[in-house]
Amino acid sequence: MIVVVVEHDRGTMAPASLEAMTSARSLAATMGAPLHALTIGADADPLATELGAFGAETVHQIGHELLTDYGPELWGEAVAQAIDALDPAVVMATGTDRGNEVLAQAAARRDVAMVANGLSYEPGPPFTITRVRWGGSLHEQTSIDTAVLVTTLAHHSVEASPADTPGAGTPVALAVDLDSALTRTRIRDRVEREAGITLATAPVVVGGGRGVGSPEGFEPLEDLADLLGGVVGCSRAVTNNGWRNHTDQVGQTGTRIAPEVYFACGISGAVQHWVGAMASKHIIAINTDPEANMVTKAGYAVIADLHEMVPAIAEEIRRRG
Repeated sequence: MIVVVVEHDRGTMAPASLEAMTSARSLAATMGAPLHALTIGADADPLATELGAFGAETVHQIGHELLTDYGPELWGEAVAQAIDALDPAVVMATGTDRGNEVLAQAAARRDVAMVANGLSYEPGPPFTITRVRWGGSLHEQTSIDTAVLVTTLAHHSVEASPADTPGAGTPVALAVDLDSALTRTRIRDRVEREAGITLATAPVVVGGGRGVGSPEGFEPLEDLADLLGGVVGCSRAVTNNGWRNHTDQVGQTGTRIAPEVYFACGISGAVQHWVGAMASKHIIAINTDPEANMVTKAGYAVIADLHEMVPAIAEEIRRRG
């Protein structure tokens, strides 16, 4: 049995979980094993139908009075107890911050190894896994002989797709015993952002780096993003300078993006930023330095001053519109 741990926020499934369902479905077919899903918290119970569409035969639902919101210790212990109850061959989540955190908790509680950020899997035991290392600068092939493989799939490494033949998605309650001490780390409050597309989901991202020069220098980038139905992102240098909020940062320590088009304006392209942007379908670099790392890696490059080029692109879009 392969079990996918479903990430959600108060009942809204994270799109990343469907990447894990897609990858796990392929591995399940190779192994000849059933594909199951695991949801945590009663507010996730309605997700069973959608998980069935992605191939889940059974959706194990953990409900408990303490599971009122996300908490890494609570979720980690819930997954650990699910491992005991279900005896799966593989437990998988997507390698988001939350996915890695929960499965690390579960693996530690059951004293088993965890393999993070996998790209491809060959069944075992021993399992052979190709995974991302050093922020995407290299791929490592590793072999692990374990009774249960606890692993996360590298985020954006798989295009989520429904199953050709849907699973039944049969909901089954799974009881767990959770200690109230585990609530010491749990979400208790939130600052809600404005509704709409986010940096992680935007089809177009217009990113700015140190070359933008100032907070005011982002105004043309905002204009271009509005015209294209996208959002503005930035490099770490920008947030370090206090020009933009950290929530706008693209990179290994920021948000990993996968838009159709990423405009990288005045961004040198340090490896940490590249890790966050490399899943973009098309990258257009605008930079005065033809040797900049982002320029050499981009699919398209414009060697020009972004302060002249970005407004010119926006004007041409308006002219054609």
